[in-house]
Amino acid sequence: MSVSIVQYYGSQRSKCGYCAGANCSLSHGMHAYRLDCQDYQDLIDRGWRRCGNYCYKLSNQETCCPCYTIKCDGLEFKLSKSNKRILRRMNRFLRDGKRESKLETGDGDGEADADDAIGAPEVTAGEPQPPLPDKSPTVINVDHVASLATAQKKHTKQATAPAVGAPTLGSNKSAAPISNKPCKKAKQMRLDRRRAKLGDSASISTKSVSQEKSLRDFLYLDSETNKHQLKLRLVHVHDDEFRRTLPQSFALYKKYQISIHNDPPKDQAAYKEHLQLTPMKNEKPSDGPEMGYGSFHQQYWLDDKLIAVGVIDILPGCVSSVYFFYDPDYSFLSLGTYGSLREIDLVQSLAENVHGLKYYYMGFYIHSCPKMRYKGKLSASYLLCPETYKWLPLTDVIRAKLDEHKYQRLNEDPAARDANEFLAEHLDDVMLLLDAQTCTEYKHYMRLGGADCDVDTIIEYSKLVGKACAWRMLYVNMS
Repeated sequence: MSVSIVQYYGSQRSKCGYCAGANCSLSHGMHAYRLDCQDYQDLIDRGWRRCGNYCYKLSNQETCCPCYTIKCDGLEFKLSKSNKRILRRMNRFLRDGKRESKLETGDGDGEADADDAIGAPEVTAGEPQPPLPDKSPTVINVDHVASLATAQKKHTKQATAPAVGAPTLGSNKSAAPISNKPCKKAKQMRLDRRRAKLGDSASISTKSVSQEKSLRDFLYLDSETNKHQLKLRLVHVHDDEFRRTLPQSFALYKKYQISIHNDPPKDQAAYKEHLQLTPMKNEKPSDGPEMGYGSFHQQYWLDDKLIAVGVIDILPGCVSSVYFFYDPDYSFLSLGTYGSLREIDLVQSLAENVHGLKYYYMGFYIHSCPKMRYKGKLSASYLLCPETYKWLPLTDVIRAKLDEHKYQRLNEDPAARDANEFLAEHLDDVMLLLDAQTCTEYKHYMRLGGADCDVDTIIEYSKLVGKACAWRMLYVNMS
């Protein structure tokens, strides 16, 4: 595990990217010099989000448009009729080359949907670029500081380790040996449990379920005779392939921003700062996915033309969508929604070999902003409670509550608490970078008579990131 290094900026008010209100959006922010992929997974599970190297978390109780982190369970996901229409439309275009309008294909179900309506905003996974604070991070040698933090952690671990031969908490000499028997796939386990519960009648229901087309059935048809070929390439943001295709991806991004958002990017450097820059390295643990964890672009090549790019982070528990942009000339294919389905397919593929990686994170669900409610249309979606950080199914009951009041605790259990809550008693083990050569825990810093420390700000930061990250990450305490 690499060491995460961050500098906390505090809170700021700014113009809202959803309701366009002036100075009414309140968020907390920090600069991430480096982020371990597991640390970022834990941060987004507390409502954080990144844009380049800048990480931010909305103060939902005070901001104008509360933003609830939303995820979809990729293994429980079911296609809607609208999803199927979009997939069929893409398959027909690839097969015949015919450009059908969104209303030409009802596929006989007689059901209209906002995704297919003329003039409806196309689904794009990603938020407006957050306003950056009017300050710059302290300049540090990241690699050197990381080595200091690693050495300090090793020293602390050795100092607190039990003596050789001493019993350790939770040890059990008579524990059963670990079985080498391979685990069943999650889907097969669910089917086994269902059969056991329903008995003989399960054979009928299982058959009906198996006859329903899956996402993979739609995406991986025989394409040798197709008029067009659609190929997806997953490239890490630091790979040579990314640099080689940068002219095409920047040109596509510029076209998208001008046509869809009327907001042309300043230059290629601004594009890279927004969608290439990342604080995460490409981590490749032995039990991780083949491409490793980190930040990637999933490129959609139609024959030899780049028509869409999904900017994603692959993390230990999920695929997190950062941004999605596409060629407006192909908007008839509903590429935003199609891209979301492709990213769910990526989750399902990764889940076959990586334990725990089964979720698709879509960023924020903003119920008070009608044009941003589309993210709640995917089945098996969950919202993060902003107080207890527990995940709850996005149901009509929750939607009704959000209709009544835009901010909700979500978790109805009054006794539920944040299991990762940071308390004042945890402050001693927060690790600080004091200067270019000094890294130490807060308790040692105070014993040395430390005075240049804003303890209230450190506590505020620690509560926002949670106890686990507050102890693992290095807090830059330099002016």
